[in-house]
Amino acid sequence: MKQLFTSMLLALAPLYIVAQSTVTGNISDSENGQPLEQVSVYIPQLEKGAVTGTDGSYTLKDLPEGSYKLVVAYLGYETHSTTLEIHSGTNSYSYAMVPSAIEIDEVVLSTPFHKLQRENVMKVEQKSIAELKSEGAITLADGITRVPGVTSVSTGVGIGKPVIRGLSFNRVLVYTQGIRLENQQFGGEHGLGVNDAGISSIEVIKGPASLLYGSDALGGVLYLNPESFELPNQTSGDINLNYFTNTLGYGANAGFKTSGEKLKFLVRGAYSSNVDYETGDGTGVTNSRFKEADIKTGLAYQATKFKTELRYNYNESNLGIPEEIGVQDNGRDPLLPNQEIATHILSSKSNFFFRKSSLEATFGYIFNDRKEFEEHHEHEHEEGEEHEEEEHEEEEGEEGPALDMDLSTFNYNLQFNPQWGSMTTIFGVQGMHQKNENFGEEVLIPNAITNDFGVLATSHIHFNKSDLQLGLRYDLRSINGEESGIVGDEEYIPSLDKNFNSFNAAVGYRADLTDNILFRLNIATGFRAPNLSELTSNGLHSGANRVEIGNQDLDSEQNVQVDLALEYGNQHIEVYANAFYNNVSDYIYLQPTGEFRDDDPIYVFQQQDAKLYGGEFGFHLHPHPLDWLHLESSFDMVFGELEDKTDLPLIPANRWNNTLRVEWNTAKGTKSKSYAFATLQSVFDQNKVATFETPTSGYSLFNMGFGGEITIFNQLVGFKISGNNLFDKTYISHLSRLKTDGIANIGRNIAFNLSIGL
Repeated sequence: MKQLFTSMLLALAPLYIVAQSTVTGNISDSENGQPLEQVSVYIPQLEKGAVTGTDGSYTLKDLPEGSYKLVVAYLGYETHSTTLEIHSGTNSYSYAMVPSAIEIDEVVLSTPFHKLQRENVMKVEQKSIAELKSEGAITLADGITRVPGVTSVSTGVGIGKPVIRGLSFNRVLVYTQGIRLENQQFGGEHGLGVNDAGISSIEVIKGPASLLYGSDALGGVLYLNPESFELPNQTSGDINLNYFTNTLGYGANAGFKTSGEKLKFLVRGAYSSNVDYETGDGTGVTNSRFKEADIKTGLAYQATKFKTELRYNYNESNLGIPEEIGVQDNGRDPLLPNQEIATHILSSKSNFFFRKSSLEATFGYIFNDRKEFEEHHEHEHEEGEEHEEEEHEEEEGEEGPALDMDLSTFNYNLQFNPQWGSMTTIFGVQGMHQKNENFGEEVLIPNAITNDFGVLATSHIHFNKSDLQLGLRYDLRSINGEESGIVGDEEYIPSLDKNFNSFNAAVGYRADLTDNILFRLNIATGFRAPNLSELTSNGLHSGANRVEIGNQDLDSEQNVQVDLALEYGNQHIEVYANAFYNNVSDYIYLQPTGEFRDDDPIYVFQQQDAKLYGGEFGFHLHPHPLDWLHLESSFDMVFGELEDKTDLPLIPANRWNNTLRVEWNTAKGTKSKSYAFATLQSVFDQNKVATFETPTSGYSLFNMGFGGEITIFNQLVGFKISGNNLFDKTYISHLSRLKTDGIANIGRNIAFNLSIGL
């Protein structure tokens, strides 16, 4: 036995006893040869980086042997990436950076090959949270609407759901901490459920991403990148303060992170509170108030050939659900109806690096506790209105939640990445086990268990001036629901036992047609199995004020989408045009029957083939040598119709955004820039509406803002001030769920943000 144990240790020794590989070099300016300080030198796959010193030198230590992408980035210079072969011992790489007025080109993390945006086969939109804050976003759901082709189905200010090219709800998958977010997203008044504190940036994949993510990514993916750990032997902290004039909203978040050579730790806490928002005419939208508490923390360990991180997020939200214009006050506690939501997100990601391959294992557990409280309609009228009001308050205090659902989800994602010459391949296994339980007075969807299992293979082949990416995937989903209610009752839900499966494929090609013109073509299929609500619901959905009846005979949605993209760029201007055509078989939608149950309209789930088409177009003018001047314009449009030639519901109106932005250096030798901007957002009439929708008039909103850094008591303080809807326009968005009640969107709002580094 002793000999066997010794033999095993000797066999495993090569995994742990490795030579120390390093990469050193110098980064300079290509025009004058001067060394550049504070340049980021980063290896995305290893999540290891360094910044250059005053002499432009850098050192990356404890690296595994192999071939990795190295990215060099600095504000005011063109981002550079190269594939670096790391050998045992000391490796050298130096680079002279080319000045550029274009913003830093970031590494895309939502696709598996960690390319710069311009190198990626699939077009992915990326925005930093700092950028969204500079534009006055109150919530993360509000912020994502700044991305062309992305809008939001909103219920007031506090509740919003992403819409990508006209598709939303369970057709858009949200990823956070590297795992899929599951929080009963089928509901229209169920918000995004993630606080922007501790999120560094967002990435949006427009179009079917089922090849990478499985069911529910038929319409696209919203990928939230958590803030990174600190560089080795560094410690930092910051405090951020926000205030919004319209909602009298205040918020604060504070973070701390520290890293040694191998161990890393971070933590961030946040709290925000908002009163009812006011429309352009000064009307307070009763019960649109909300408050939220959030904490995120992480622990990581990084060795030469192994790294792992554990992250945890707890979010607690209390959201009012506005229904009518009533009480006009500045109360912060939500009235009835409201939601109390608690979400726990625990994720683990580990990477093993070998000479010519790597393995990534990601596991996640999400527990979502959703309670909805409603008004009580039955009261004893005894001793006048005063006694009735007191009795009503007592009765409310005694009553439990009308809806109380617990959703627990365990998911896993294993990806093996061998490297064969110029081809990078990923073999993956993904899955999910999910349990839904009811504890409230009402049952919206039954107790049920959902299991997913998928296998995939995708390859990226690099040529001299082009790249080819292709892949294949198979998925299986089973849903088993319990019987609910009494047979014969109008709200009875029978038991459910359904299986869905699908093959999906994707192929993409990008090419540098010239030094200035980039071409992309992507063809992909996607699928979405019907959710529990669509299959089983049978009762009043109070947030939507309608009775929804499911259909157990529904089939999976299946789509094929073609994306075509052209980009032109030089030192003066960038121009892009993205067009898409999306054909969806067995599209699931709600249709009113014209009947009522207890004065509430009845809607049933039906299926029909559908198509969506449109695109995004725009330009960015930054004339050299006037690099401080930026003129940006973008136009996005989408059209959707069913096979019977009627229009799809919840299709966003066409938008045209125009922004004039100026930038200047805050102080000599600093990386940051001060800025000022003015934006005119024009939203056009939406007359192509579903049979149960009404047209929506267009509107224009004028926004302005400025920001930068100032020194207060020898402390550097970042500030952002922005004003949205400065002319206090009264308008209604076509995707507002309050539109049917004639309730307008938010009026003028001035946002203040301070960021203090510690």
